[in-house]
Amino acid sequence: MGIYMQLRDTLKEGEHYAGIILGKGGVPDHHLILLPGDAVDVGWPGAIEWTAAQGGELPNRRELSLLFANLREQFEREWYWSSEPHETRAQLVWGENFASGIQTVYGRPFRGHARAVRRVLIE
Repeated sequence: MGIYMQLRDTLKEGEHYAGIILGKGGVPDHHLILLPGDAVDVGWPGAIEWTAAQGGELPNRRELSLLFANLREQFEREWYWSSEPHETRAQLVWGENFASGIQTVYGRPFRGHARAVRRVLIE
C-alpha cells in the first residue's frame, strides 16, 4: 500500500491511478496512470500522435481492461484505440468499447477515441 500512496501523492492535475499490470511476454510489472484529456474522432495514426503530444502512450489491451474495470467513469461510453495491432492482420488494431467492455478490431483509418497513459515500473 505504501507505493500506491506515494504514487497517488505524485499524480499531476487530472491524472488518475488505474492499478497494477503484472508483467507478461517481456513487459515488466508496472503501475498504470491515466492522463487527462480525450481525443475524439481520430484514426489510429492520429491517436498515436495525440498520446505522444500528451506525454504518454496508447494503452495496450490488458491496460484497457484494467481501465474499464477501475476507471470506467473517466471515459465516454465510446470506442477507444489500443496500442496493439492484430496479430495476423496488420491493417487492423485492437480497441475497447467503454459502453460494453468488449474488445474488437478496427481498420487503422476508423475514427475512434484515444486516451493516454503512462507507466511507472515496479522495481
